[in-house]
Amino acid sequence: MRRLGFAVKVLGEGGLPSHDARRWQSGPHLKQSLEYLAEVLEYLGRHEIRMYRMTSDLAPYATHPDLPQFHSQVEESAEELARVGARARELDIRLSSHPGQYIVLNSENEKVVAGAIRDLEVQAALLDAMGCGPEAVVVLHVGSAQGDGLGRFEAGFARLSERAQARLVIENDDRTFGLNDVLELHRRTGARVVWDILHHHCNDPDGIPDREALELALATWPAGVTPKIHYSTPKTSMEERKKKVGRRTVTEWVLPQLRAHADMIDPIAFAHFLTETAAGLEFDVMLEAKGKDLALLRLREQIEREMQKQHRT
Repeated sequence: MRRLGFAVKVLGEGGLPSHDARRWQSGPHLKQSLEYLAEVLEYLGRHEIRMYRMTSDLAPYATHPDLPQFHSQVEESAEELARVGARARELDIRLSSHPGQYIVLNSENEKVVAGAIRDLEVQAALLDAMGCGPEAVVVLHVGSAQGDGLGRFEAGFARLSERAQARLVIENDDRTFGLNDVLELHRRTGARVVWDILHHHCNDPDGIPDREALELALATWPAGVTPKIHYSTPKTSMEERKKKVGRRTVTEWVLPQLRAHADMIDPIAFAHFLTETAAGLEFDVMLEAKGKDLALLRLREQIEREMQKQHRT
């Protein structure tokens, strides 16, 4: 089995916090977040989960321009970061982070770009302080599609430190920048590509078959470093919404968008992907499902059961 991972929130065993989420007035700190992360790592170890995407809010307010009292958290937590990183290595857990939609390195607004640079530098500093190897990456979308979006991304990338550049990987997205766009940025910057299969199915203007797309993305990773991809199942369930119309309450049914993630992973589609589309290729899989760790554990159980059945026959 390849390493399977999930993002941020632990739902199993009653749930676990991912970071110190207190407001700034209460003095949240990276040290508290690392205590929570240490508990998450032990949970992963108990369930033999070897890949985890940490929250990008691990160091609260660390890049807020108006709260300088939070800017030295990485340095203040050096010992704790090293200890948690060592434990992750002991458990053979691959770590990563994925800053959110407001981290736009190619924005037309200089303040937004400067904020994105600060955030990416902190994400890289955290992974470095934890002693993570080159498999630990910071995943980012290209961002704004206005004007020369690729050119602005290249310019923003050039403003990053070498350590931040080394951690940054680019993901194809579901609306604007498809696989060929991020491959072009790889050629310009050297940044590795994380292929998202659902995004590719939503946004593939060049009609690249899945196997070819996967091979192109994996080829951007250097020898000796295991690539990673993102895999999810599109949501298929409708949502029921109620609204007031005059004095009456009316029920509306909302159909899901293709790009929305389902709670679980379709085990039949995933098994076909591994045995057919991805046959013979080496990479790890970050599962993006709303069921988080529960979705991963169920998928693994279903695949192992099917493998045992095939072995018996």
